[in-house]
Amino acid sequence: MDRQKYQKMMRGAGQLDYEIYLNTESLLSCQKEPEELCNPDELQFMIVHQVEELWMKLMATTLLDIDDEMQARNSFKALTLFRRVQLCQEMMTQQLVLLETMSPKDYQEIRLLLGNGSGQESPGFRVLLDMPTDLWQTFKAIYLEGGQRTLEQIYDSEYSHDDAYMIAEALAEFDEQFQKFRHSHMQLIYRSIGVAANSLKGRPVEILNTGLRQKFFPELWQVRADMTDRWGGTYGKVRTKLDPKAKP
Repeated sequence: MDRQKYQKMMRGAGQLDYEIYLNTESLLSCQKEPEELCNPDELQFMIVHQVEELWMKLMATTLLDIDDEMQARNSFKALTLFRRVQLCQEMMTQQLVLLETMSPKDYQEIRLLLGNGSGQESPGFRVLLDMPTDLWQTFKAIYLEGGQRTLEQIYDSEYSHDDAYMIAEALAEFDEQFQKFRHSHMQLIYRSIGVAANSLKGRPVEILNTGLRQKFFPELWQVRADMTDRWGGTYGKVRTKLDPKAKP
């Protein structure tokens, strides 16, 4: 194949309406030129991380909208937006698999070009770590304090599967999906550089394990444990074995 011909076609001319609207000329120039790559896999490495930043930008912008909708108690709209965020999270996790096609040797060559950089410096990642505190404050103000209810009532004693419960579960899903992304990222570290290796920011296994223990909404996970303890208290720590001959 004529490599130069097709590489020129990939860039486009930036003159068609589609290209102008999406600003493809600038977008496709955000990666290195082929002759500047340290190895062929560097293009994939750059694109995956650039796409991740775009997904995180969409997620963060959507979470701002969710906060507005929760403040207005437009719960159905907020739930629709939460679904968008969850789909973005799933795609972020799925596309990490692309980087598993890269050999450890190729990654080491790319890593030399990162300087002091790491994923901890990602602007999208940092803002997503920060936003849940504000989301929780809005949820508390509107769905708990505003409705004069507790999580225990929403989940157990006054459970009705209402909008307060659904929004709480959407927050829990956001939390869970974020942890799944972090876990997948940790597995990628295992495959690419090894978790026992030293880095400029410490050992990856220690940094990532700390993140895996972090929960955005600990109250939502605690309410489940509290329910289990309460319900379990009705039959004690040792249950009577079920009789297989007993009639229902």
